[in-house]
Amino acid sequence: MLDIKFVRENPEAVKQNIRNKFQDSKLPLVDEVIALDKENREIKQEVEALRAEKNKISKEIGKLMGQGKKDEAEEVKKKVSSFGERIDELSAREKEVEEEIKKRMMVIPQMIDPSVPIGKDDSENVEIEKFGDPVVPDFEIPYHTEIMESFSGIDLDSARRVAGNGFYYLMGDIARLHSAVITYARDFMIDRGFTYCVPPFMIRSDVVTGVMSFAEMEAMMYKIEGEDLYLIGTSEHSMIGKFIDQIVPEEQLPLTYTSYSPCFRKEKGAHGLEERGVYRIHQFEKQEMIVVCRPEESKIWYDKLWKNTVDLFRSLDIPVRTLECCSGDLADLKVKSCDVEAWSPRQKKYFEVGSCSNLGDAQARRLKIRIQGENGKYLAHTLNNTVVAPPRMLIAFLENNLNADGSVNIPAVLRPYMGGKEKLVPSK
Repeated sequence: MLDIKFVRENPEAVKQNIRNKFQDSKLPLVDEVIALDKENREIKQEVEALRAEKNKISKEIGKLMGQGKKDEAEEVKKKVSSFGERIDELSAREKEVEEEIKKRMMVIPQMIDPSVPIGKDDSENVEIEKFGDPVVPDFEIPYHTEIMESFSGIDLDSARRVAGNGFYYLMGDIARLHSAVITYARDFMIDRGFTYCVPPFMIRSDVVTGVMSFAEMEAMMYKIEGEDLYLIGTSEHSMIGKFIDQIVPEEQLPLTYTSYSPCFRKEKGAHGLEERGVYRIHQFEKQEMIVVCRPEESKIWYDKLWKNTVDLFRSLDIPVRTLECCSGDLADLKVKSCDVEAWSPRQKKYFEVGSCSNLGDAQARRLKIRIQGENGKYLAHTLNNTVVAPPRMLIAFLENNLNADGSVNIPAVLRPYMGGKEKLVPSK
């Protein structure tokens, strides 16, 4: 959410930002907010003037009563009463106007960073850099669920009977590999100075609307019936919510966390051929990284975060690339974002395995996360990034470490988490 003062003083810049995000239907909101803000400030001025006059006249009542001028005192009381009625009327309207302003401000997108490429959707995202050499072996690579099935490691049919589409059972070596990757990612981030955290897996509605846009909320979140609780779509939601209405001493910054959680997502809409299997599912687990920092440090942390993910994937012998998200592909609260994509030898292309985002002060403004500095309080900046999110990450791992005989190599860094195994051998 933007600063109302910024919108008031820079309406054309805010409108151009909306155009850059190809959300022209939101353009009228800017003028509506400015008009409502003007009314709100006029109301406040009138209320302040009325209260001052009311206080001034109220002092006369005692004097008049002391002088025995009861009739005059009664007239003054009526005048004071009328002031009170007008103040109550204006105060009620003030609440209405402020609610209307907030409703519109929650929909106006955050100002994007000047470096973000202008584009309509993800087809116009821009490749930044490749890490590792993408290889296509001289043998055919099966679909990822077939690889898992060769280890008796996945059961989609039972999951459909139990929970419907978009769920799975992982078993045996594949389940162990899943847990090993998550645990390795946890230790990887701890070694880089991040504090490990397991957060609540449900959050209240005021946290939901503080960390994401209404459009994201509708597309992603599962509501707990009869309660003001939602299942989290990523641990970022509850981790940033941890600081709601908090004032953080400047000397404690930056706050750097790596958090584990299951994630629950509606995943609305059709996703195409490559979305079968376990590409898009309703429940998965993820290791995340979150930073709360001073505004001047957020760009530095943004680069650190996506590099952490690249380094982790490279340590597992998986080639990756980074992709700059264009303006039209940015969620409304994001200032800048890039995807980390892993190489798929089977598809002969890269696919998304993580996303790094700088949200500027958008979440902090909604959740009132402030920093106490030498010169007063100011809003924090928040960032988040995926460390790993199996089982999608497992797809990249299995394809890139698969051998012609169907076995899968275990990179050295992962062997301590796999009981020392150097290779997985299929049971089928």
